[in-house]
Amino acid sequence: MDIDYYAKILWDYHKLNKKIQKTDVILGFGSHDLHVAKRCAQLFLQGYSDKIIFTGGFGRITKNLWNMTEAEKFAQIAIDMGIPEDKIIIESEASNTGENISKTKNLLKKLDLHPMSFLIVDKPYRERRTFATIKKQWSEIDFIITSPQYSYEEYCDFYSNGEISIDEFISIMVGDLQRIDLYGKNGFQIKQEIPHEVWDAYNNLVSLKYDKHLCK
Repeated sequence: MDIDYYAKILWDYHKLNKKIQKTDVILGFGSHDLHVAKRCAQLFLQGYSDKIIFTGGFGRITKNLWNMTEAEKFAQIAIDMGIPEDKIIIESEASNTGENISKTKNLLKKLDLHPMSFLIVDKPYRERRTFATIKKQWSEIDFIITSPQYSYEEYCDFYSNGEISIDEFISIMVGDLQRIDLYGKNGFQIKQEIPHEVWDAYNNLVSLKYDKHLCK
């Protein structure tokens, strides 16, 4: 079995493939992945909502990429794609998934906005972790999670000439699988069943040194 075989198993586990529908607001989680911003804008233009929130400050990767926060970068992309600036809300302080949620909640409260249904947009290989976290940390909302509509192979192609390497991409998926297990056990997110096949792929990738994003 090769590295792509194991990595594709993790990809398929992380990606939930939910059917989407109209919601009160689109909420884009910031990161290095600009396809997330484009997906948010496309969903807006297709009529899935009339408001976008982007959340994200400077992350471990993006602090070395751009001179603006993730949320500001995503908003710039959306505006360039034709989204009116007054339809975008920016939360630019969050530095992790928990803060993406808590700081967005606080911002909405300050703005006296009370959306109850959300279309959450994150990276394809981050869907399950974000889903499990929101279910625990923001249980009062209805939400559907989606992501840029690209395959594992297309993401490998993106990262062959992108901000991060393919090796880092695979290491991130390995780290997120570990966190799904750990955070489910410590109560930060709801528990997710992890099939034996997925654990085997994880352990094989760790043994192959795709361990840069593991919790120590």
